[in-house]
Amino acid sequence: MATSKAAGAQPLGNDRVARSKDAVLGAAYAMMSEAGLSGFSIDAVSRKSGVAKMTIYRHWPSRAALLLDACSRMSPRAEIPDTGKFVGDIRQLALLLAKSMQTGRWAQLLPSIIDAAERDRELAALHARQHVAMTTAFRTIIERAKTKKQLAAAADTTTLIALIMGPLVYRRWFSRETIDDSFVDAIVKNAILLAARKRPRPAWGPRFRRDLRRVANSGKSRPAAPKGRSGAVAERLKAAVC
Repeated sequence: MATSKAAGAQPLGNDRVARSKDAVLGAAYAMMSEAGLSGFSIDAVSRKSGVAKMTIYRHWPSRAALLLDACSRMSPRAEIPDTGKFVGDIRQLALLLAKSMQTGRWAQLLPSIIDAAERDRELAALHARQHVAMTTAFRTIIERAKTKKQLAAAADTTTLIALIMGPLVYRRWFSRETIDDSFVDAIVKNAILLAARKRPRPAWGPRFRRDLRRVANSGKSRPAAPKGRSGAVAERLKAAVC
């Protein structure tokens, strides 16, 4: 009978453990969202969750262990759109990411994790996992489009993702300008146009680059970009050369 009671009591104990762990992780996540990593401590988590410090240390032997477990909850994961067309899929996913960047708790904490990852290997590993979580859906859509011949097989997946995510990251954490649908549409269109192009010919050859260096050293005006198939590209880019 004693054995039977012990066996029957086991699920109740597991439930209590699960509830305690959920309370601790929820409190830890909330604290990080509110105060960042600097205000995160076992003492503070214990007070906020109502779970004893001894119990917390039983499941997480250190502050870093709890931090990593709690941060794993914040990795952004999006449903992978399937509109039947590459343009529709990538646009919808970019819009979802843009919204999450502006409203998700993870976006408030990410800069702190990036900073701490420079000095902490465990947090660097966490940051790498978050990067994978943020880009997996994009990679799935891009590779699916290649399989369906909706995107050139030679299109570089990593570059295409960077062309979309780069401007979003810049506006969210650097310029702090508005990220609206029109901005997302513009960067998606630009990324797709660049991805659809064949490998471009050089906008200028060795002679033009030599002349450019000579002019830069002399302080004269820039030489005219050569005309031809790449002339339009050169015209758009020459302002950024010097």
